[in-house]
Amino acid sequence: MRKQSRHALRIAALSLSVAVTTGTALAAPSCGPDPVVLNSYFETGFPLPSRLAEEFSKQFPNVTFDIKEDQFANMMENSPGILSEPNAPDLIRLPSLTDLVANNLLKNLDGYFEEFGWDKFPEGQLVQLRVEEGGRPRGTGSLFAMGLNYSMTGVFYNKELAAQIGMTEAPKSLAELDALMAKAKEAGVQPIMQFNKGTGGLAFPLQNLMGSYGAPEPINDWIFQKDGATINTADNLKAAEHLENWIKSGYFPADANAIEYFQMMSRFSGGEGLFMFNGDWESGNFDGNAAGKFGFFIMPPLEEGGRHASMSAPLTFGIGANSNNADCAAFFLDWVATNEEARKINVAIGGSNPGGPADLAIPAVEPGSVTEASLAAGATLAQDNGAMDFIANATGAIFAAGWTPELQKMVGGQQNAQGLLDAVQREYETQLSR
Repeated sequence: MRKQSRHALRIAALSLSVAVTTGTALAAPSCGPDPVVLNSYFETGFPLPSRLAEEFSKQFPNVTFDIKEDQFANMMENSPGILSEPNAPDLIRLPSLTDLVANNLLKNLDGYFEEFGWDKFPEGQLVQLRVEEGGRPRGTGSLFAMGLNYSMTGVFYNKELAAQIGMTEAPKSLAELDALMAKAKEAGVQPIMQFNKGTGGLAFPLQNLMGSYGAPEPINDWIFQKDGATINTADNLKAAEHLENWIKSGYFPADANAIEYFQMMSRFSGGEGLFMFNGDWESGNFDGNAAGKFGFFIMPPLEEGGRHASMSAPLTFGIGANSNNADCAAFFLDWVATNEEARKINVAIGGSNPGGPADLAIPAVEPGSVTEASLAAGATLAQDNGAMDFIANATGAIFAAGWTPELQKMVGGQQNAQGLLDAVQREYETQLSR
């Protein structure tokens, strides 16, 4: 972790001395009694942060939120500029950490780690949020963000369409998943509904396939910018070739490159598509608006009984280095993970593990719900220690400049599996050399 300055240490020692002398305990940072407006920058279309903010203001009426929202792709591009402003966001949804840390745009949270007792959180929840000085590598060093929850990607399925093709249980191997897709195609059912416009939505099934063919550790090394790491491996080539075969087999919509995320959700919810590769953040949405119609399973391994690996990452939020209300923002992040009502909201709306101290129980959910299935899938992933960060988070621009255009070319028949990995690795190395 980054060492405190001698001046800061002297102040901390003086404060501790005063506290001991007066017989009082040091209080963790809070929002205090005076009016506070938290300048907040959230992702469009995801209600969880706003719902948590609403409950926080209910419990702490002196705190209100000035919320601005934007699309994920825009946040990837605009967050450096927004965080450079004098009145930087107190809370901001972070698409990537490394470049922001390198440019000193995020507040170091090591002090809060001590003050709030975040050492009680499983270290696996925090490892993706640690960055060394200078912005790389990730996975070690100081804490620069926290998660509102800890989500994973898997496979949603339409129960009615599954029954039509004789699917009675989740596939246990990649071959079983392939067989179900072939049955769906033969029966005139769209096998997969997936977006690929704006940002490369086929990155979700690609990374799931990477987790079927190989171990998650080399992929995390690449995302965390470890020296010598590459995405262009033999296992990842097999995964990319498998994705290319799904494309050529017509398992994705012919207009995938014209489908945005929310169009995908609308079409899948409306009954178009047997499977959809997406995150458990949509579990609460399906339970609330289409109860009993959809299910969820973790991506199966290459062979039955193998290790499960999938993208699993915090819903990452940071505090701007120029924040005017950093203590209150940190208090909010701690409250999200530890407050009973906040944890209930997190599971009901976010559909994901709320994180927090290991001894806190996950709030109960409706038996047979999608959320129950996605939480169980998360437990399987944790048991296999198979969590990977999202391949789009390797650098601040790799999603826009690497994965998205190359996956769109693959859908259009202008790129193959080897060319995809070659191009993305070249772009990655170019970005790291700047």
